[in-house]
Order: sequence, then structure tokens, then C-alpha cells
Amino acid sequence: MNNKFKISSIQSLPISTVLLAAFMVFNLFVSSSVPGQRADEERDVDLFLENYSIHALPIPRNLNFAGEKVPLHKTYVRESYDRELLVNTYWQSSTLLLIKKANRYFPVIEPILKEEGVPDDFKYLPMIESGFQERAVSPAGAVGVWQFMAGAAGDYGLEVSKEIDERYHIEKATIAACRYLKKAYERFGSWTMAAASYNAGQRGMDRQIERQKTTNYYDLLLTEETGRYIFRLLAMKEIVSSPGDFGFKLEQNDLYPVIETDTLVVSEPIPDFADFAIANGTTYRELKDLNPWLRETSLSNPAGKSYTLKIPKPGAFEVKQ
Repeated sequence: MNNKFKISSIQSLPISTVLLAAFMVFNLFVSSSVPGQRADEERDVDLFLENYSIHALPIPRNLNFAGEKVPLHKTYVRESYDRELLVNTYWQSSTLLLIKKANRYFPVIEPILKEEGVPDDFKYLPMIESGFQERAVSPAGAVGVWQFMAGAAGDYGLEVSKEIDERYHIEKATIAACRYLKKAYERFGSWTMAAASYNAGQRGMDRQIERQKTTNYYDLLLTEETGRYIFRLLAMKEIVSSPGDFGFKLEQNDLYPVIETDTLVVSEPIPDFADFAIANGTTYRELKDLNPWLRETSLSNPAGKSYTLKIPKPGAFEVKQ
């Protein structure tokens, strides 16, 4: 029955299609039989193999997150870290973009972490949360570089309304994230567990502690995402700290620059942001790029609250040669 079906299918094909297929097979046979061409192909393969190779990556003897030692002597810890190091090194385009963006966002985040008493290693957290995409929105509704949900935002002092959403305000969101992390550190006694709770939630981590009777992140069996979370942080810390060691070659002018700004405090309504931008020597797009927490085309501000807006300095968006 199968043979009859195959024969009838071939017979039903147009004659031109059959002839084209026969010609392609003949041409393939002839081409593969030419000794000179085979030699050229073999030389191409040899040249490719000579100049291209993929390497396993060295695992450091000592590794820490926020000063807390990583137990690399355990196979499942070592292999989990190795996985993230390989994935983030050989996913070159994504990691290269993050290295470029880090030059713009780290100078904003680092001073706030220091002032709030949160370890510097947490600057890598928004990198893996959002890829430093200021307008990032997750399927669950978390937004901004720190990926705050609306409910949690209010708990940590961020305004969320139709016109204003400070989850998109990088400085204020960083302060809110610091407050969350310090509270989690008080709860768990570990910065590593505080970081994991940023992904799984504090109650989620509590459930796992109760179930598994351990408070050590590296000894907990967690969901795929939370189980990879700290190792992704560690991998990005290692790669971004020494990109050249992982094959990333960048010059200073390859990195994304900090956009230089002035600030303007407003406490009155702004009927139209386009007019407001032009009056302040900028454009609607530039104003919105620097202040993504302004969610509408105007600001009614009925309470007369004071807001600090960033305005680009002259030439701030010009490419520096």
C-alpha cells in the first residue's frame, strides 16, 4: 500500500518538476566527483578548523557573591556555575550588548547601592532581570530595570498611577530594590538568599526552607529559574568584570556613554510634553527616553506634587567621535 502511494505521488508531479529534480541529482553527482573541487573543499574545511574552536571555560578556585563564598567543591554547584558561564559567554550578541550597556547604567546604580549599604554585586541583578531595558515589561506585569510588580512597588515607596509609574524611574527603583534586599537580608541572614528571594519571593523561599530544613541557597532544590538565578549573577559578574578573558574585545568608544543631563523641578501641570520639551531645548522623544516614568503625553498633577525631570544637556545625544 505504501509503495503504490509513493508511485502515484511521483506520477502526479509535473514533468518539469521531475526533470528539475533529476538534473539537480545529476549535477550533485558530477560536482562531487571532480577531484580538484574536492581538494578545494577539503582545504576550506582544514582552514576553518584551524581558525575556529570552542573552548571549555576555566572555573576559578574561589568565587563569592556579596562576600559570601560559593561552595565550588560540590559538583552540582560547580556544574550549575559552569552552565551559566558557558551560556552567557557563547551567547555573544546578548552578553556583548549587556557589557556595552553596563557602562551607562553602573554609574547610576553603584552610588545608590553604596549609599544604601547594599553590596556592589547587586548591580548585576537588573542586568539579568531586564537586560537594562528601562521599558521592560514581563508577562507577569513586572516593569522597569528592577522588574517591580505594582503591589510591591507601593510597599517600597514607588508611585504607580495612570500618569506616573516610578517603577520605570531607575534611581527611585534602585532605592526601592535596596530596601527590599535589606529587608530580605534581615529575614534570611544572607545576601545570597536575599538575591534568590528577589526572584522567588520571600514567602516562596520560606516555604522551601521549611520543606528542606536548610537556609543555604546552594543546598536547596529550587525551581529552574530560581535555581539558576545566583549562578547567572555570578557568571555575569565574572564576564563583565573581565570581558577580555572571555573573548570580548571592546574599545572605550564601543561602550554606551552616560547621557549628560540637567534637572528641572516641576510642580505645575504640564498640558503637553511635546510643547514642554521644545520650550526646554529638547524633543518629546529625548524627554521621554530620559524620563520613562512619565506614562502619558501630559501631566495633570492635581495635587501639585514636585517632580524632578531630566533634561539633556546640549549635545548630550550626539555621538562623540
